[in-house]
Amino acid sequence: MAQSDPNRVLRSLPLWAGSLGAVLLLINRWLTPQLTQAQARSDVLGVILSALLILAGLLWQQVQPRSPEAVSLIGEEGFELAPQLPEILKRELAWASHLLLTNTATRSLVVYYRGEVWLRRGILVKNPLVTPGAILKRVMETQRPVYLVDLKVYPGRIEFNYLPENVQGAICQPLGGEGALILGANAPRSYTKQDESWIAGIADKLTDTIQQHQI
Repeated sequence: MAQSDPNRVLRSLPLWAGSLGAVLLLINRWLTPQLTQAQARSDVLGVILSALLILAGLLWQQVQPRSPEAVSLIGEEGFELAPQLPEILKRELAWASHLLLTNTATRSLVVYYRGEVWLRRGILVKNPLVTPGAILKRVMETQRPVYLVDLKVYPGRIEFNYLPENVQGAICQPLGGEGALILGANAPRSYTKQDESWIAGIADKLTDTIQQHQI
């Protein structure tokens, strides 16, 4: 279920206040048997103030950025590591995945390397296998990351069947030319440039560890 925008009420407040003021002024005019000059001037000021509040409310709806709506990903919480990996790499993968899950919008992640899934963590689906599609192949071949800001609008999203079906955004970060770190987020447009740089740094650290131990 999508989460509500926490600023929605604040943005709507001037609009509702202005509308309420206009309605109350109209009711007061109808109920007044004889209009005085003082009341007429007050009504004019009231109408102006109500109009300004309504205008401010409409502008706030357009200008203030809205937080992307997050969803609860479909799947089960889990943590799986390939048993054949050396302990030092298991610790490195556990450390990196914990940081990404607790400090970014990532809710599901997979480490794929040399045709095998080395790690799955976060919200997991029943399918444990990764069959590289066009996007993942391009990431490994070019060794350049791909950030899919709103996964549902990409036809190529079907290749990410190893992530929750309602994942909102994804990053494929290369691990050298033989693997990738795939991150799934629970909200579209949720990764910042700082997040992307940090993810790239963690991926470089993992790649260095793998290469040092000739895994």
